[in-house]
Amino acid sequence: MRAAVVPALGAPLEIRDVPVPTPGRGQVLVRIEASGLCHTDIHAARGDWPVKPKIPLIPGHEGVGHVVGVGEEVDPSLTGTRVALPWLGHACGSCRYCVSGWETYCTTPAYMGYTMDGSYAEYALGYASHVVRVPDGVSSLDAAPITCAGVTTYKALKVARPQPNETAMIVGVGGLGHMALQYARIFGTRTVAVDVEDDKLALAKELGADHVVDARGDQAAELAALGGVDVAVVTVPSPSSMRAAHAALNPNGRLVLVGLPADNRLELPVFETVLKGISVIGSLVGTRNDLADCFALHEQGHTRVVTETRRLEDVNACFDEVLAGRVPARLVFDLAL
Repeated sequence: MRAAVVPALGAPLEIRDVPVPTPGRGQVLVRIEASGLCHTDIHAARGDWPVKPKIPLIPGHEGVGHVVGVGEEVDPSLTGTRVALPWLGHACGSCRYCVSGWETYCTTPAYMGYTMDGSYAEYALGYASHVVRVPDGVSSLDAAPITCAGVTTYKALKVARPQPNETAMIVGVGGLGHMALQYARIFGTRTVAVDVEDDKLALAKELGADHVVDARGDQAAELAALGGVDVAVVTVPSPSSMRAAHAALNPNGRLVLVGLPADNRLELPVFETVLKGISVIGSLVGTRNDLADCFALHEQGHTRVVTETRRLEDVNACFDEVLAGRVPARLVFDLAL
């Protein structure tokens, strides 16, 4: 099968012909139709984070396709089902986090496209217990970004517990941010979108943002004129953007961190955090149930996914596009191309 492989950390990906994997106990084999490109894939390929991925690695955790084979102890009727392969490839189901509904913090997880091979390939393995069915009304090209960009930002807003009379600010209107903005509107908040690119600010307006703020200007003054914000979801890996979002928060405000800075450092003022009762929340990704919610919202017409399709063979050029900020929202590899 055709697959994009990371041969060594920091090396360009290689398109290789590799064997189709065989599903083991509890696993399914999925013929991939679409696979989204997440910035995490770039971090994985470069080894940017303290915990390194397996090498060689097939990246990808936004894969969507049909089940074409099953392993032992898997219901054969799953064959033919269209499923998504999310970041959380497997969780134990028995640790205290799993049993309390926080499976994304499982103590013995497997991560798709990181600790296990992912969906930058014509076929990929997933665990039958952790793949998520994709409704008929959601296209594979839309389902792919929802599988990470969607569920990640949906969860980020859920943990912030936004109220209808509050203002939610989304920092970065890219692959994650354009979904976060729509979920913030679904939660009923007044929305503010912040970015530094004219096309991203225009996209935010098109998606219904109540206010847009160009961070190249006097962001602090503009946000103060709006009365500050109650929730700030920062999707970009920029410590300065995180500090600016923190400074804009009202008392009892919630700063939700989604972007991961490469140097793994963030400095925030303790005095203001304590006096204003600010909560700083890290949010990794959503659960299987959260992803099912996101698919349902999309099928009902509440969200729009902004994508451009690419060939898998162009993966290295696509990484460069993302790093240069030239992507409107999300790139999706169409495996039919």
